Amino acid sequence: MVFVLSTMVRNSNAFPFPRRTAEIVPLAAAIAELVRDGDTVALEGFTHLIPFGAGHEIVRQGRRDLTLVRMTPDVIYDQLIGMGCARRLVFSWGGNPGVGSLHRFRDAVEHGWPVPLELEEHSHAGMANRYAAGASGLPFAVLRGYAGSDLVRETDSIRTIECPFTGETLAAVSALNPDVAVIHAQQADRAGNVQLWGISGVQKEAVLAATRSLVTVEELVDELEPRPGSVVLPAWAIDFVALVPGGAQPSYAHGYSERDNDFYVAWDAISRDRDSFRAWMEAHVLGA
Repeated sequence: MVFVLSTMVRNSNAFPFPRRTAEIVPLAAAIAELVRDGDTVALEGFTHLIPFGAGHEIVRQGRRDLTLVRMTPDVIYDQLIGMGCARRLVFSWGGNPGVGSLHRFRDAVEHGWPVPLELEEHSHAGMANRYAAGASGLPFAVLRGYAGSDLVRETDSIRTIECPFTGETLAAVSALNPDVAVIHAQQADRAGNVQLWGISGVQKEAVLAATRSLVTVEELVDELEPRPGSVVLPAWAIDFVALVPGGAQPSYAHGYSERDNDFYVAWDAISRDRDSFRAWMEAHVLGA
């Protein structure tokens, strides 16, 4: 299937209907065009290929009142929250992986600094199914889950329904359709087709579910070579591609960079204090 998709995206005649095609633009131009105050924005990537570079550009452009969506918000969302970009977080787990809490996240929830943060919490399965429903053009998804969970009472986007065939009580979750999805990948060709490989999460579903999308990549190549287990996103499914080498750091891009484990440990101390957090962001993000 990977080979077939890779062949199809190189042959525009394979799609007999008109579609948009990705533009290759600088990162700052892509964020300026795609991300607007008040948008629902998903920056996805699981363990690796986390789009830190794009997240930092959102901070630099001073976006506000965002609903941030992510299955596993970690350091990049801690930074966005701490810089006042977010008013709401939709998620299924939040923390500094392997280290502990996200202190800017906690400060926003517990003390409203720099602005109060609303929360909408799901399970991993619930979030993944919401993305899948959004990508499929469906209004909701059905799963066996949330039984006995307080989330059903606390979260409006979770309901219980009865299966029309068996009578079984199931959970339904509303489709997730972000205004903007941002992911990082290893390669794009010069037509805007994207390929990523290694550990993946819901990047594909997030892009297909979103109204607008950006993929930052490590490298532009003349042709995508098929790789076992890779995900190919054709140019017609993407709005913008931006060349951002190292755009996943301090996470990693399989085959291009390694995870900076020391940074994740250091972030715990940096982010505990408001002043030290702000000084770090001024030096390493706003001043970059």
